[in-house]
Amino acid sequence: MFTGIVTDMGEVLELEQRGDLRARIGTAYNVAGIDIGASIACEGVCLTVVALGANPRNWFDVQISAETVSKTNLSGWAVGKRLNLERALKVGDELGGHIVSGHVDGVAEVIRTAPEGDSLRVTFRAPEPLAKFIASKGSVALNGTSLTVNEVEGCDFGINFIPHTRQVTTWGAVKAGDRVNLEVDTMARYVARLREWG
Repeated sequence: MFTGIVTDMGEVLELEQRGDLRARIGTAYNVAGIDIGASIACEGVCLTVVALGANPRNWFDVQISAETVSKTNLSGWAVGKRLNLERALKVGDELGGHIVSGHVDGVAEVIRTAPEGDSLRVTFRAPEPLAKFIASKGSVALNGTSLTVNEVEGCDFGINFIPHTRQVTTWGAVKAGDRVNLEVDTMARYVARLREWG
């Protein structure tokens, strides 16, 4: 489990297709404190660490299945791409965002961006089957970042990014046309399922 509070901006150092896709990710994390088999959310996708190293910089490798690539924006990864990273939640950690599983529901698209005071207003379009789970003032995780929804209109929804968020995450480079990993709020999913059972 994760909180959607990004704790590092990593970088894709290597990509190799060997059955599954294998990625080497540069990080500021102390890799001596990461175990093989640990889960790290990379752009909101929970991935398993399969190798670690610290030469010439700290890095970890993850193995990514074809299923994960097909359901996320990972097909667009390239060497040099910056990634939002978050280590798994530990018992006793502060829950600053909301409960995030790292299981991406689908890919949303950035429709437009516009300055709004010191913030940046970004409008996203969700896949139609997921739009019903997104509510005004509710939570979503986009590329692994816990965010509050400002408004919803059909499949479109708006988010305000404050300067701090844009500075410490990859959202500083957001632009129209970007494809982003979307995880809807777990509680919204369960409420909808309960309503189906009436």
